[in-house]
Amino acid sequence: MDTESYCLVLTTAPDAAVAETLAEGLLQERLAACIHMQDVRSRYVWENKLCKEQETALWIKTLEKHYERIEAYILEHHPYDLPEIIRVPITGGLPGYLKWLADITGGSGSSQ
Repeated sequence: MDTESYCLVLTTAPDAAVAETLAEGLLQERLAACIHMQDVRSRYVWENKLCKEQETALWIKTLEKHYERIEAYILEHHPYDLPEIIRVPITGGLPGYLKWLADITGGSGSSQ
């Protein structure tokens, strides 16, 4: 039986270059197994003004136990004063994929 808890961490970056740097660092540290990046149009209110920006969204697949380190990594390496960092629990998925995710990130079933 699978005893790991999985999550998806969402963040945005101001451009593809920053997103690539964040993704590569998280992957090299084995804090994530896979990170999808997609260009997005963002609309938000900041300092009482409506903002319209092009950003790159990152979908970071990982284990719950890595969340705090991922949050700290993003805060340290992100250019925004207040980056978006949202944790979403993964409640299920293809067992083989979840095992791979745990193996890559040093889960309990990992040989790493």
